[in-house]
Amino acid sequence: MGNKKKATIKDIANVLNISPAAVSKALHNDSRISEKTKKAVRQVAKNLNYQPNHLASALRLGKSNLVGVIVPRTNSNFFSSVIQNIEEVLNKEGYNIIITQSNESYKKECDNIDTLLFTQVDGIIASMANETVDLDYYEKVKSKGIPLILFDRGENDLNVDYIGINDYDSSHMIIEHLVNQGCKRIAHIGGFKRTRIYNNRIKGYTDAIKKHNLPLDDELLIESSLTIKDGRNKMLQLLNLNKRPDAVYVAGDYAALGALQVLNENNIKIPEDIALVGFGDEPFTAMVTPTISSINQHSAEIGRLAALTFLEHAKKDVITQSLNKKILDAELIVRDSSGK
Repeated sequence: MGNKKKATIKDIANVLNISPAAVSKALHNDSRISEKTKKAVRQVAKNLNYQPNHLASALRLGKSNLVGVIVPRTNSNFFSSVIQNIEEVLNKEGYNIIITQSNESYKKECDNIDTLLFTQVDGIIASMANETVDLDYYEKVKSKGIPLILFDRGENDLNVDYIGINDYDSSHMIIEHLVNQGCKRIAHIGGFKRTRIYNNRIKGYTDAIKKHNLPLDDELLIESSLTIKDGRNKMLQLLNLNKRPDAVYVAGDYAALGALQVLNENNIKIPEDIALVGFGDEPFTAMVTPTISSINQHSAEIGRLAALTFLEHAKKDVITQSLNKKILDAELIVRDSSGK
């Protein structure tokens, strides 16, 4: 069976024997069109299953009331909470959001940006993929005069608004906590240094370790993609060291979960033999055994601030962007995995 042709404004006009312009005005509740005609147009539109062409409307009006959101993945509580709060704020102001995910792929992220630009979005709110190093596609967004707001992962070189937590201080907070628990050999399973937030977490870790005159061995600092599988593999790597760590700070909760699985499988007492701290405060951290200490990133506030920042730009006639950071203080939630 062939695809059924979509109904157009012209089809509605032909049924009612009026002009397409009159149909368009009626659909937009124009005061110059009588209530009788508006009612007839709406009824025929319903009968024909007419769907307005938002892209054509956006091209005509220069405004789509759509905001694109790009996240590395949607199956994370952090990102889903950010999305929920962005949508909540923007819906109240008459905007809808289009959600895309990069799956940590630079190519997929570029495709997402192309799609959102083609859809004539009024702005883009994004958190970059792990693979992203080349910023040309984000520069393309800026060059079109579209507000660009970055959150969690973003690069200062773009000189756009950024909302996130203080990753450097978060690492200090974790090391202070572990030192206070009596830990003396602390490892870090981190993200990749090329991503600014993970680089800041690594710097925070190394500076805090130096501050307390603890061993800063290369074998204790491991970069990874922070998946559950990575957490398992890197934890096994640490357990195979001649001198094991007595604490492990993991820069993401999913990798921390993988690390926890390996510790449990090897009958290692947590936190007595090895303490464990994650990052992100995913819901499962409070459900596993033992529960995992983690950093609360204030995802709801990040989403709210990202949406409000876009709305500030939307009110301006000319979009001028500069590096404007909103940095939130993180909170360490201490649970069984590190509270000795």
